[in-house]
Amino acid sequence: MTKKAEIYYFTLTDELPREDKLAWFKNTRFTNIDFDKINPDDKGNWLNLTDNDFDGLLPVCDKDVKAGKGEQAIFKMFSNGVATHRDEWVYDFDKNNLENKIIFFIEIYQETLKNSSFKDKNLISWDSELDSYAKRTIEKKFEENNIVESIYRPFMKKFFYFDKHFNGRTYQWGKIIGKNIKIIGFISGIAKPFSTLALSTISDLNMLSPAAGGTQCLPLYIYDKDGNPHDNITDWALSQFQNHYIRTGSPEINKLDIFHYVYAVLHNPAYREKYEQNLKREFPRIPFYDDFEQWTEWGKQLMDLHLNYETVEKYPLKRLNTPPIVKPKAKLKADKINRVIQLDDNTSLSGIPLSAWEYKLGNRSALEWVLDQYKEKKPKDPTIAEKFNNYRFSDYKEQVIELLMRVCTVSVETMKIIEAMKNRRE
Repeated sequence: MTKKAEIYYFTLTDELPREDKLAWFKNTRFTNIDFDKINPDDKGNWLNLTDNDFDGLLPVCDKDVKAGKGEQAIFKMFSNGVATHRDEWVYDFDKNNLENKIIFFIEIYQETLKNSSFKDKNLISWDSELDSYAKRTIEKKFEENNIVESIYRPFMKKFFYFDKHFNGRTYQWGKIIGKNIKIIGFISGIAKPFSTLALSTISDLNMLSPAAGGTQCLPLYIYDKDGNPHDNITDWALSQFQNHYIRTGSPEINKLDIFHYVYAVLHNPAYREKYEQNLKREFPRIPFYDDFEQWTEWGKQLMDLHLNYETVEKYPLKRLNTPPIVKPKAKLKADKINRVIQLDDNTSLSGIPLSAWEYKLGNRSALEWVLDQYKEKKPKDPTIAEKFNNYRFSDYKEQVIELLMRVCTVSVETMKIIEAMKNRRE
C-alpha cells in the first residue's frame, strides 16, 4: 500500500540579504531545519489555505449539474466564451472588411478541399479542427447572417463571424443565442482579480481577461432549436432562496430576482475579499445576505448600467483641441494623475473623475480596456497584415470619444453602488 506523502515547509525571512541566505544554506544541516508540517485541505490545496464558510454556500454552477446529474446549483448550464483560434480573421470593427476577410478565407478553404497540396493553403489560419473539416470535405459558403455583434473586450464590441467550423470552439452558444440574451460573465480560477460583467451578446473567451480559463458565462435563459426560451436558473435554487427568505418576510422571489441578486453579490467588495483565495481556485458560491430586496435592486441597477452602456448619459468630459496636425498620431494614453486621456496629437479629454479609474475588470479599468482595444496595432497574421489591415483610429475617433464618455458614466455609477455595498455590513 502506497503511503500518502506529507508536506513540510520552511522559509527564510525575505529581509535577509542574498549572501546571508547562501551562507545559511551552506552551514545548516538539513536535519536541523525546523520544518512546519502542512495539512492540505480536502481539495488538496496546501498553499493559501482558507478558513471560511465557502464550501457551505450555494454553488453558482457545477459540472455534474451541467451534465444533467442533479440540480444542486443556481444555474443549470454554463459556457466558456467562444474560442475562435483565429481572432484576426473572424473579428473586425468594420463589417465590410470582415465580410471580405471571410470570403477570402472560404475561397482558400474551398480550393484546399479540391487540392490538399494547394500552394496558397497557408494564406489562411489553420488548426486541427479546420484540418479535420477539410479532410471530411465539409463544404463552406459565405453566410451574411453569420455576421453578428460580439463583446470582444469589456464595453467594446466588434463584428464577429459566428460559424462552428471557423470558430475553434463555440461551446454552448448554440443554446444561449436568442431574442432576450442576458448573461453574467465572470473569470475565476486564475491568479488575476475576480471580475464579472453582464452581457447581451456573444462573448469572446478572453473578454474579461486574456488568461487561462477564460470567461465563463451564466445565461438567464437557454433556447431550444425552435428559439423558445427556458429558465437556466434551477427550481432547486428558487426553492433554496424562497425557503431561506420566507422567514425574513421577503415578498415572493422569482428567478429574475435571483439573477440580479447573484450579480450584486459578485460585485460586493467584502465578498471578493473574504473569498479571494477560493475564487482563484474554483467557481463562485453565493451566500444569503440580509435584505434580499436591497441586493436585488443593486444587481438590477448594475445590470442596467452594464448592458446599456452604449445609451447611458455621457459624462461631461472636457474636450481639448490643440492646433491641428494634418496626420495626427494615435496615442490613446491615460494620465490618471492629471485626469486626462490623450487620444492623438490633436485631441485630449480632461476632467475624468478619479472614481472612474477605480472600476476595474481584471487588472484594468473599464476606460483602459477601451483605450487598449482602439490602438493601432500591426496584425500578427501575415495575410491580414498584407491584405486586410485597414484599421485607422482616425476613422473611429468620434465614436471612441462618445464611448469613453458613456463608459465614464458607467464607471462612476458602478463605483457609487459598490461604495454603498461597502457601507453595509452583513
